[in-house]
Amino acid sequence: MADGNPGSGDYIVIKALESGVTVTGVTRGAENRFLHTEKLEEGEVWIAQFTEHISAMKVRGRAKLLSAYGEIESGRREK
Repeated sequence: MADGNPGSGDYIVIKALESGVTVTGVTRGAENRFLHTEKLEEGEVWIAQFTEHISAMKVRGRAKLLSAYGEIESGRREK
């Protein structure tokens, strides 16, 4: 969180490159738990924010992820 305000955490943009991409938020604390799961269809975009409760995200499937730190593509490329 940039300024210590729990509502001002970094954002991440996830664009599904195929149908069925799953984005899961993971809690922070003594035990990590899956907090929320969202399923995206091809072309859908999900904008998420890291907060005092969400410390990690798991992306399953082909997706383009954009953040202040750069761009990365998840999943397997079609041959």
